[in-house]
Amino acid sequence: MSAGKHILVLRFSAMGDVAMTVPVIKELLQQHPDLHITYVSRPGFAAFFDGIDRLHFFPADFKTEYTGWTGSIKLFNRLKSHVRIDAVANLHNNLRSNILQSLYLLSGIHGQRVDKGRDEKKKLVRFPNKALKPLRSTIERYADVFRKLGFPVTLNNRIQPQPDKLPDNFIELTGEKSGKWIGIAPFAQHKGKIYPLGRMEEVVKLLNHESIRIFVFGGSPNEQAVAEDWEQKYQNVTSVINKINMQQELALISQLDVMLSMDSSGMHLASLKGIPVVSVWGATHHYAGFLGYGQSENNIIADDIACRPCSVYGNKPCFRKDYACLYNIEPQSILDKLLPFIL
Repeated sequence: MSAGKHILVLRFSAMGDVAMTVPVIKELLQQHPDLHITYVSRPGFAAFFDGIDRLHFFPADFKTEYTGWTGSIKLFNRLKSHVRIDAVANLHNNLRSNILQSLYLLSGIHGQRVDKGRDEKKKLVRFPNKALKPLRSTIERYADVFRKLGFPVTLNNRIQPQPDKLPDNFIELTGEKSGKWIGIAPFAQHKGKIYPLGRMEEVVKLLNHESIRIFVFGGSPNEQAVAEDWEQKYQNVTSVINKINMQQELALISQLDVMLSMDSSGMHLASLKGIPVVSVWGATHHYAGFLGYGQSENNIIADDIACRPCSVYGNKPCFRKDYACLYNIEPQSILDKLLPFIL
């Protein structure tokens, strides 16, 4: 079915969502050795796809070069002149990706778009009368798009360690590895996903031991300030925020023994490198389908308060006003989950 075929894949953001597509793409290409893929996404995500045979990453800057309706047409024309494709896999299903899919349809190229299961998710987060049951995982939803296009794919859903050699100039920041290395990604885009930073510092304090190195991941200036404060207080903490590029970040993650993350991109970047994740969930729930590829539900930390989940993405204000779903989690319970990976 896939002999000589070329699929255009569209997924533009966010970081974690793009990262979740990677294992699907890898499995798909392994199971269809004659298939080729052109993947369109934001330039900053190119490192996710390094070393994948028969995949060409097409960077699209939507802030400058491809803005608005005219930018979508420009991108379509650029892609058409760049490569001949046989089908479009729309893994985003937003306005921009749907415009591109429609333009290809008008030129005779068929496509399929991801079903995000919005109605099911509304039932999952409503309160009262919540329908609290596991939904189809986002990663399987991505795979369904290729199946509908005629490219069956089976996902093994297992993490496989993929250690990268740290560059020599990078060792100046990290030092040679000795003892256990823990990554902490304590931040997220929305408040409903963030374990209170004062309590997260308590976790850091509990982990402050000479045999343990902690690397703090994040992105914004505010996050950098928090991480550098911890770095000053605790001798085993190193902030890597805005000190390394994405390729280096992935290389460092590949050397970790475990990642502690929110329901956010840190979990999915660790999955890319086969690193186990202890994940903290507040307003969101893994039943919505966003658990990292190959990650175990046994490593989830969450409170069972009745109103949870109240949001799919953690972007809704807490109607209780107290974010009890997060404050009910004790720092010691997080340490207890981490211990099997660092003893």
